[in-house]
Amino acid sequence: MIPADVKIDVARDYGTTANAKALKLIEKLIFATTSVVVLVLLALGWREALVVGTAVILTLTATLFASWAWGFTLNRVSLFALILSIGILVDDAIVVVENIHRHRALESGKTLVAIIPKAVDEVGGPTILATLTVIAALLPMAFVSGLMGPYMSPIPINASMGMAISLTVAFVVTPWLSRVWLRHSHHIAKPGLRARLEPLFERVLAPFLDDTRGARNRGLLWFGVAGAIVVSMLLPAFKLVILKMLPFDNKSEFQVVVDMPAGTPLERTAAALHQMGAYLATVPEMTTYQAYAGLSAPINFNGLVRQYYLRAGGNVGGIQANLVDQSMRHRQSHATATAVRPALTAIARQYGARIKVVEVPPGPPVLAPIVAEVYGPTEQGRMAVAKRVRHVFDTTPGVVDVDDSTIALAPQRTFELDRRKAGLLGISQQDVAQTLRAGLSGEDVTYLHDGSKYPSAVRLALPARLTGDDAALLALSARGAQGQLVPLSELLRVRDDTVEQPIYHKDLLPVVYVVGDMAGKVDSPLYGMFEMRSRLAKLSVPGGGKLGEWFIRQPSDPYRAYSIKWDGEWQITYETFRDMGVAYAVGLLLIYLLVVAEFGSYLTPLIIMAPIPLTIIGVMPGHALLGAQFTATSMIGMIALAGIIVRNSILLVDFINLQVAEGVAFKQAIVRSAATRAQPILLTALAAMIGSLFILDDPIFNGLAISLIFGILVSTLLTLVVIPLLYYSAYRRRHLPDTPTKEPS
Repeated sequence: MIPADVKIDVARDYGTTANAKALKLIEKLIFATTSVVVLVLLALGWREALVVGTAVILTLTATLFASWAWGFTLNRVSLFALILSIGILVDDAIVVVENIHRHRALESGKTLVAIIPKAVDEVGGPTILATLTVIAALLPMAFVSGLMGPYMSPIPINASMGMAISLTVAFVVTPWLSRVWLRHSHHIAKPGLRARLEPLFERVLAPFLDDTRGARNRGLLWFGVAGAIVVSMLLPAFKLVILKMLPFDNKSEFQVVVDMPAGTPLERTAAALHQMGAYLATVPEMTTYQAYAGLSAPINFNGLVRQYYLRAGGNVGGIQANLVDQSMRHRQSHATATAVRPALTAIARQYGARIKVVEVPPGPPVLAPIVAEVYGPTEQGRMAVAKRVRHVFDTTPGVVDVDDSTIALAPQRTFELDRRKAGLLGISQQDVAQTLRAGLSGEDVTYLHDGSKYPSAVRLALPARLTGDDAALLALSARGAQGQLVPLSELLRVRDDTVEQPIYHKDLLPVVYVVGDMAGKVDSPLYGMFEMRSRLAKLSVPGGGKLGEWFIRQPSDPYRAYSIKWDGEWQITYETFRDMGVAYAVGLLLIYLLVVAEFGSYLTPLIIMAPIPLTIIGVMPGHALLGAQFTATSMIGMIALAGIIVRNSILLVDFINLQVAEGVAFKQAIVRSAATRAQPILLTALAAMIGSLFILDDPIFNGLAISLIFGILVSTLLTLVVIPLLYYSAYRRRHLPDTPTKEPS
């Protein structure tokens, strides 16, 4: 049922779409690289930008080769990993080139051969440490288990390999390129930026370094930062930021699964599908659709887990809806599917049918977004509890496409063979079954050989008016051992019954499934699940008692009490965030150990890692500001932020130590560290933010982009103030009296 006026070559359209997506991602990768180079051009100069651009191209080329050698293909996730990595891979080269640029301004009388080793050595230690911290933050994500692990593994592995390669390029290739290309420059950089920033930071930091009011001001600052962190963490609780496993992708298709009442003839199912298809043809985003009455659609991604390929019978049907290319529609596929659901539901009610509007999941497939598994000692009890649970699903606002694994009660007539009597008459069970089959559907008894290539079958069948007539069936005869004809009515007993219910098992335990989906303003299944919990706790169960509830494993004793276990998207969300949380903790521990090894202190690493909680102040409000959901990719961005933002702290603390070692007063070293390191910190932060901007429009990975953009923006600005002040608060007593002994170089 494809409207002639909208039919197109679906296969060619899908292939073109896939190729176009790959080309767009490659274009974004090129634009991201170019934007970072332009940023360096504006900040440092065109020769420095040329050095950084060459280093980035070499790093990307080597990273692509390493990714190929690892076994990754050039797919959507690996390309996004490279786009994300642009802002991280360029950091090492920017820090090295910026420090060479700064030393040329400070030591204008020296040659590059004398300046470059000193400049590279000054940032060598912190750059190596900062690179290792980023790798330490990202790499544990490669060991995430479950279904999401292999899906997301190219991001931490590609980024980690790229960081290691960028470090090598920054220390081997970048100094040589600087010596070759910067020596012809007649324009010598001036230390104007630091001269302008130092008075600014003196005004900002002076109230916190004052001997009389500094402690009180710092206390107010810590209180304000802590309050901002708490408020940011409370945003999901007030639904200002929605938590979800993965947001809906912008696909080019969706399905409509139709279940008619039991016993519905095929013709009525086809009529319902035809009416639904006629409505879908009026939707602007639609291009084609295929309707399947009485059989399943060709197996697809959803059918693998939800077993749609097993659907058969006159009362089942489905529609495969195909949308026009993304560039030709204003709404995403999820918005389109949500918009057509009310009209399709209204059509289904006219036929007494139930429908599900099923979208292709953006990540691992599940039986349904919301799944309640009902366990209990008896089959009848499980079915009764499942019906009560389903009623809660049906009456909860926002929960749609509700169904369960039971089938509707339908009459069934059973013919039982009297084996003893049939045996005495010499009639086999096979003969009786063959006779019944001939009466019900007919049987080919011979072939007509009329000279044609393919002989025609001679089919023996009851007249159409007698098809399905029990009396006519039982009047048929089977031949006994003595050649006598025995009517089936003498051999069969007729028993009226109901259709047997299917029994599902999970991990050897009998279970009944109740499923649903979430639609509306809050379309995260987690909120629908938790909203139903209070009502489910009040349900009565057979035998008395309360309905048990389990979240992460099956009931310990399902043979004595009735209980439900939540599954679906909740289970994958729990496993993914659990493993990512463990990876986050392991990454923080590795970062701490690396910084301890570098600075030889147990307190300094805590100061350096202090900006990590500050990222929450940017991440959560950023999602709320853009109306985006906090997803698994957002969590990946937060984990990456832990390594990225620690780099800034390392640069600041290392420069404070260098200044103090040269005899600069401690307070002055605090101010100078912020003023001097502000330029490379801001450059690397802007580079990472620019790289993330190019994936902001992707429906799946925009959470990662939002986390990086807003997390880096807020935490970088706060780091330039908080880290120097924390370091001052921790070590000010060691540097009393605070008197300068040497002018800074």
